[in-house]
Amino acid sequence: MKCFLITGGAGFIGSNFIHYLLKKYPDVEIINIDKLTYAGNLDSLKDIENNPAYRFVKGDICDKTTVEPLIKKCDIVVNFAAESHVDRSIGRPDDFIQTDVFGTFVLLEAARKYGVERFIQISTDEVYGSTLAESFKETDPLMPSSPYSASKAGADRLAYSYFVTYQLPVLITRCSNNFGPYQYPEKLIPLFITNAMEDKKLPIYGDGKNVRDWIFVEDHCRAIDVVLQKGELGEVYNIGAENEKSNLEITDYILKKLKKTKDLMAFVDDRLGHDRRYSLNWDKIKKLGWMPSVSFEEAMDKTIDWYVQNRWWWEKLKNEDYLKFYKTHYKLRD
Repeated sequence: MKCFLITGGAGFIGSNFIHYLLKKYPDVEIINIDKLTYAGNLDSLKDIENNPAYRFVKGDICDKTTVEPLIKKCDIVVNFAAESHVDRSIGRPDDFIQTDVFGTFVLLEAARKYGVERFIQISTDEVYGSTLAESFKETDPLMPSSPYSASKAGADRLAYSYFVTYQLPVLITRCSNNFGPYQYPEKLIPLFITNAMEDKKLPIYGDGKNVRDWIFVEDHCRAIDVVLQKGELGEVYNIGAENEKSNLEITDYILKKLKKTKDLMAFVDDRLGHDRRYSLNWDKIKKLGWMPSVSFEEAMDKTIDWYVQNRWWWEKLKNEDYLKFYKTHYKLRD
C-alpha cells in the first residue's frame, strides 16, 4: 500500500486528484493537508470524508512541525498547494511568495529528511510567459510575468535543485489551464457559468482575445499519474490538450449552452501584465503513452452540467468577501 501526501487537496485540482486516486487504486492511502484558505473547500471531498483510506489535516505547508510528521508516514508527495489566482497576486504578492516558494522549500526539506519515493511538483504553463506564435518546450527559458507565475517558477526550479543537489526523486509537471468540477468561481469558466446562470454580467478583460489551452481536470489527473509511474526523475513534463481558445470563444460557448444572450457580455479594463497567449508542446508526455481522453466540447458540457446540478456547492462561495474582490477587480466600461 502506497501512502500519498496531497498538499492543497481541498482545492480544485487537488480534490479532483484525490477522487481519481481513490477510484483507481483500491489499496491507496491518502493524507490531505490544506490550510483552507478562501479557495479550499471540504465540500469538494464530502463524499469521501468517511473513507478509511482518506485522512484530512488542516495545516499550513509553511509549518514544518505540521509537515514533517505527515511526510514521515508517506511514500509520495504531490504538491498542489499554492496561491494561484493571478489577479490576487497583483494585489498581495507576499502571500504567493510565502506559500508557493517557502512552502515548497519546507516540503522539499522534509521529503529529503525522510527519503520519500517520489516528489511531484505541480507547476504551470504560466512560468514560460506569453508567446504569439510558438509552443513552449520543457527546455525553453522561464519568463514569468506576474507575481503568481514568478512564485511558481521559483518553486519549480527549487524542486529541480533538490534533485540535482540532494538526489531527491523529483518530477515536475507544467499544465495548461484546467477546468471542471469543484473549481472556485473566481476563475474564468466557473465564473462565467455561474454568472450566466444568475443572469449577471460576464466580465471580459480587454478585447477578449487572450488565448489559453484548456484541459479537463480529470485528464490532468491522469497525466500526473502517468508521470508518476513512467516519468524520468528530474525531468519536466508539459501537459496540454491542443484546445486553444480565446476568452471570447469560451464566453460564446457558455452562453449558447445555457441559452443566454450576448447582452450578458461586459468588457472590462484589461488586467495588469495580462499574457496574450499560452501554448505548450507536450510531445514529451505523449511518449509516455498519455493523451487527453475527452474532447473540449464534451468536457465543457460535463462542466457546465455539473455547475447547473450543484448550486449548493458554489452559491455559498459567492459571499460578501467574494463580491468585494469581484467589484474591485472588474470595472465595467461605460
